[in-house]
Amino acid sequence: MSFSVGIIGLPNVGKSTLFKALTKNPVAISNYPFTTIDPNTGIVQVPDERLEKLAQILKPEKVTPTVIEFVDIAGLVKNAHQGEGLGNQFLARIREVNVVIHVVRDFEDERVVHVEKTVDPTRDLEIIRTELAMKDIETLEKHIEKLSKDIKGGDKKAVEEKEIAKKVRDALNENRALDTIEGKEILAHLNLLSLKKAVTVYNTTAGNLPDATSFSSLYLNLKLEEELSELSSEEQEELGEKPQLPRLIETCYAALELITFFTVKGGKELRAWTLKKGGDVHRAAYKVHTDFGEKFIRADVISHKIIFETGSWARAREQGRIRTEGKEYLVNDGDVIEFRI
Repeated sequence: MSFSVGIIGLPNVGKSTLFKALTKNPVAISNYPFTTIDPNTGIVQVPDERLEKLAQILKPEKVTPTVIEFVDIAGLVKNAHQGEGLGNQFLARIREVNVVIHVVRDFEDERVVHVEKTVDPTRDLEIIRTELAMKDIETLEKHIEKLSKDIKGGDKKAVEEKEIAKKVRDALNENRALDTIEGKEILAHLNLLSLKKAVTVYNTTAGNLPDATSFSSLYLNLKLEEELSELSSEEQEELGEKPQLPRLIETCYAALELITFFTVKGGKELRAWTLKKGGDVHRAAYKVHTDFGEKFIRADVISHKIIFETGSWARAREQGRIRTEGKEYLVNDGDVIEFRI
């Protein structure tokens, strides 16, 4: 599995609609809170035009895209960190994912109940962030208490971790950003909810779609996206509507600083893989197979753009455009790699 994405938000904001549009899995969608209690999970292929074009050129027997697991987590409400609305159960699910999508309602519809009675995206987003922060504060308080005992027992390493834990706790209490706190990576084992990479989706209507989107937020008409997911590409073209969900997947990639590289296995399988930006080719080899990492000698590397230009792997080799790289080579997004072991 490449990575997992949790879909969170207040009840009745469109989480399950988004999940259904992404995964094409049938899910219960109703006009009342807590329709979803046990999380729905679904695997989604990552759309990549480069993979499709490489397949047309290289003509492998099999094409394998990279995938994402999406998890539709039940709606959170005020005081979820205290167990309100089964909040503890739902918050625990968020710890298991790599990135979260905050779905926020930004449309008026008298037929759809809002748990806070009025539509206010800013308020709703703050409720969710507060519940995540309060749960983290609870986690940190328990951890600080444990570290205090460890320090009394002579654990010198616990001293630094305790100080950082206190700084993060205080920042959350004071609603301050955590970005400037140095060394917070030492708390990674706590899987703090407030440190999760997050993307905000404003669920809005066709007539209320701002042109601009920021790095970490998107405005989408989720009902329209659900309807489009049930149509063929030809039918979508006839309607003049293009699905926007690929942008959401790209935004999740960007939030996690991921890139895609491709491998061609003896001309038989073309496959896409994900790697953290800045990762070297040796780490990429381990992603493909443990043996590739342990027995790595070198890698033949070429940009997908050169294959598009030359029209074949063999022609690119004839022109001397395939590079031989050692373990320290930093993989670029869209590299096509053949490992030598």
